[in-house]
Amino acid sequence: MEQEREDSIRSQAALAVRELAETAGLKAGKVLVVGTSTSEVAGRHIGTSGALEVAQELLAGIREVQQEFGFDTVYQCCEHLNRALVMERSVLERLGLQEVSAVPIPKAGGSMASAAYRSMEEPALAETIEAHAGLDIGETLIGMHLRRVAVPLRLSVRQIGEARVNAALTRPPLIGGDRAVYRLPEEADSTFCE
Repeated sequence: MEQEREDSIRSQAALAVRELAETAGLKAGKVLVVGTSTSEVAGRHIGTSGALEVAQELLAGIREVQQEFGFDTVYQCCEHLNRALVMERSVLERLGLQEVSAVPIPKAGGSMASAAYRSMEEPALAETIEAHAGLDIGETLIGMHLRRVAVPLRLSVRQIGEARVNAALTRPPLIGGDRAVYRLPEEADSTFCE
């Protein structure tokens, strides 16, 4: 029964991330932020029953899709570490992010961030990021770590374990007004802007 539950959590996570990656066009160079309450996944109230075993299953499902698509994944810590983000040092350096000093543990950072930190080659924490897409497992509020124009995405996977799942992708802001064009016209226009 326990193995069935773990397989289900892993496969639900993989299915949700795959659907998000396909819809958001996640690929190498793009960043997915994941916020997770393993307590909620296990059917408990957020912040009360963190479970490293649940985190390991979620990581396995997420990593399966990450390896397939090539995007980077960062993991949001809980409020005890001010929602800092766990990532590979190479991502932190590539994006020029400000590093912060902490090591997430289940009671200060959360089980998911703790498990992610321990699974990385060279983990680092940053205070903020502007990710291209986000997956929120258990209503952890990841919006502060998304690019400015976030678009809610209703995935077919609405729950992982017992936790509600929300997702978002981002898009560039649409700028301009009545004269703005958002697609290249099929014919050349010789009209000048005054």
